[in-house]
Amino acid sequence: MTGAEWSAERLAGLHDQLAASDADAIPVESAVTGETYAQLPAATETDVDDAVDRARTAAAEWRERPITDRVAVLDRVVDRVLAERESTTSLVQRETGKSRRDAVEEVFDVAVTAGYYADAAPAILADERRQGAIPGAVRADVHHDPVGVVGLIAPWNYPLTLVVSDALPALVAGNAVVCKPAEETTHVAAYARKLLVEAGVPPDLFQLVSGRGPEVGPPLIERVDYVAFTGSTAAGREVAALAGENLVPVSMELGGKNPLLVLDDADPETAAAGAVRSCFANAGQLCITTERLFVDEAVYEPFRDAFVDAVEDLQLGFDYDWHAEMGPLLSEAQFEKTREHVADARERGATVLTGGEPRPDLGPYFYEPTVLADVPTDATAYGQETFGPVVALYPVSDTDEAVARANDTDYGLHGAIWTGDEERGRAVARRVDTGTVSINEGYAVSWGSVDAPMGGRGDSGIGRRHGPEGLLRFTDAQAVATSGPVPLSPRGLPDRLWAAGLSTVARLLRKVPRWIR
Repeated sequence: MTGAEWSAERLAGLHDQLAASDADAIPVESAVTGETYAQLPAATETDVDDAVDRARTAAAEWRERPITDRVAVLDRVVDRVLAERESTTSLVQRETGKSRRDAVEEVFDVAVTAGYYADAAPAILADERRQGAIPGAVRADVHHDPVGVVGLIAPWNYPLTLVVSDALPALVAGNAVVCKPAEETTHVAAYARKLLVEAGVPPDLFQLVSGRGPEVGPPLIERVDYVAFTGSTAAGREVAALAGENLVPVSMELGGKNPLLVLDDADPETAAAGAVRSCFANAGQLCITTERLFVDEAVYEPFRDAFVDAVEDLQLGFDYDWHAEMGPLLSEAQFEKTREHVADARERGATVLTGGEPRPDLGPYFYEPTVLADVPTDATAYGQETFGPVVALYPVSDTDEAVARANDTDYGLHGAIWTGDEERGRAVARRVDTGTVSINEGYAVSWGSVDAPMGGRGDSGIGRRHGPEGLLRFTDAQAVATSGPVPLSPRGLPDRLWAAGLSTVARLLRKVPRWIR
């Protein structure tokens, strides 16, 4: 199926997947042409109430199903998503304007994540035996219970990945999900829900509420038991404040001003080729793409030249084939932000090594992949996230300066290091203050390592997706401790003897290896 076959009528056919009334239609604009191509029904507060109620009812039955049943559904999700790869990829392109390669990566991400949790969830969620107060006399067990209803607020930049790949661990943990996708990409979420229901997810268990954030977001946050949010740092603060009023736990992946370090022993041409993908995937509209390049002076010039040449070779455009390598920005707002960041940097003395211009011949929101040098510290693009196809290049005298400048930010999402010595790269990575670091790759090795946690520090968020951490965040731990035949506080024992006995036990415990306890 091509994008053209996703007509307005076919998109409207997905609206039965949405818990939303038709009272207020939302126009959906093409990132490629700027024209309205669909109308989206908007949810009301009443719609949110109904969706959460249905989800909560479904969750009560779902949590009692054996974990083997829940992981079997995830196994079928893998098959269903891969079977619909072409249609899904085209729909992602239709709503985002991204290249086919960027779009199909979302399909594979969902399949890999579903497969991982299908395999790993039984062990991660299994009841655990822990050390009791007195080994042999007290037993302690830990159980991982679902939190209930998870509110998932997803952005537009990766509309399949950031809806489904976050929903899957919540579902397999025994929860229901009520998702508020971005208005621009709600049809992707609706199609994804259809595929999940066809794979065996109970329809009421996974609810979608479409609508504008200010109307739908607050009532959703107030009514659910957990909020998983992906978006800007500014919006994340608002979500956290509202969740805090109701003591609703949250996890958040927010913005980033991600650094890439090229060390003095790196091959400059290899590093340059890798850095292009790291900087310009999805036109830079990815929270873990690189916006700052710190290159050792020993390899700066050959790296700069190779990098600029590679950027100039990027095929800018849009098609449903594999020719275009970088598509447009999603909207006028994203386009204007990118244009303003570049204009401000120029006015303050930055040099444009390549790019820096709109491409109206291709469409209203196309902007050339742009490389800046000599960006001063007072420029907006120096410290603020652009979230567009703009990267700044900085020479550094040594690794210490590269690390210091990489860490000179309030963000801490992702970092990358290029080096000829992997062991050295891992040592330098431990000094970079980000939640994840990729070595000799832009970001794909970190994102693709789904058994490892992914998330940010500082203004880049709290909590983690992927790995055991990404599943256990959707659970409440319950500890159950059972006393043995001899109570810890025997009746009639003088307090002085009781205290002396506890002191003796504490000393003995320090002498017994933990694995024996």
